[in-house]
Amino acid sequence: MRSKIIIANWKLNGNWSFNEEFASALSKGLKEIDLKDRQIVICPPNVYLQQLNGLLLEKSIFLGGQDLSDELSGAYTGEISGAMLKDFGCRYVLVGHSERRARHFETTDMVVRKAVNAISAGITPVICIGETLEQRQKGLMKDVLSDQIQALVVGMTDQIDSIVLAYEPLWAIGTGETATVEEAQEVHTWLRSEFEKVNPAIAEKLPIIYGGSVKAGNAAELLQVADIDGLLVGGASLVPHEFLSICLAGL
Repeated sequence: MRSKIIIANWKLNGNWSFNEEFASALSKGLKEIDLKDRQIVICPPNVYLQQLNGLLLEKSIFLGGQDLSDELSGAYTGEISGAMLKDFGCRYVLVGHSERRARHFETTDMVVRKAVNAISAGITPVICIGETLEQRQKGLMKDVLSDQIQALVVGMTDQIDSIVLAYEPLWAIGTGETATVEEAQEVHTWLRSEFEKVNPAIAEKLPIIYGGSVKAGNAAELLQVADIDGLLVGGASLVPHEFLSICLAGL
């Protein structure tokens, strides 16, 4: 059985005192709780990784980066490598988030290179894919997602079994909108079927998580879906009690 992964993406948020309060609330809330095979991942801005690495002491809480360079090292001002993230205790890193693709013009090829670099550094890449509202309304959703999947399959070959896939419908990020459970289930089931065409064994083990205005109110229902293996949480991950509820949803 695939474990559940709950990921907090803080984006451009957090400060020293908030981080301490958040870590304390999360650690206390999860203390002596049997999370079974559930993993909790916190992805703060890079400057806070060292601080949080010393604060998040529960064995089922892990650190993740929000991005990494598609280069290993060199004259790339402002970049951070997978090896650097590993040094700060990261077990995961987000790759190809829709905001990176849109604001920083990240191509699918760049996303593949970043994912490969993460794996080379010993970090699991959480690769984000998704479609816009316009693409969905035009009936292009499967075409768009299929192109993104195919790029991963071709570019990562035997490394595809070392990723986490995150489906994030772009129209449901930061909008308050969310796919219905039925819509999410349909897409996740289809995504797994696409990987089954490549390798059934990998498809069975591949964690596919959902991101798109996840809240405490819809977390349990989403996690009940057979092909939803976790949640990528944005705004709600900045509210300690709400994120804690999401972490415990369905247990």
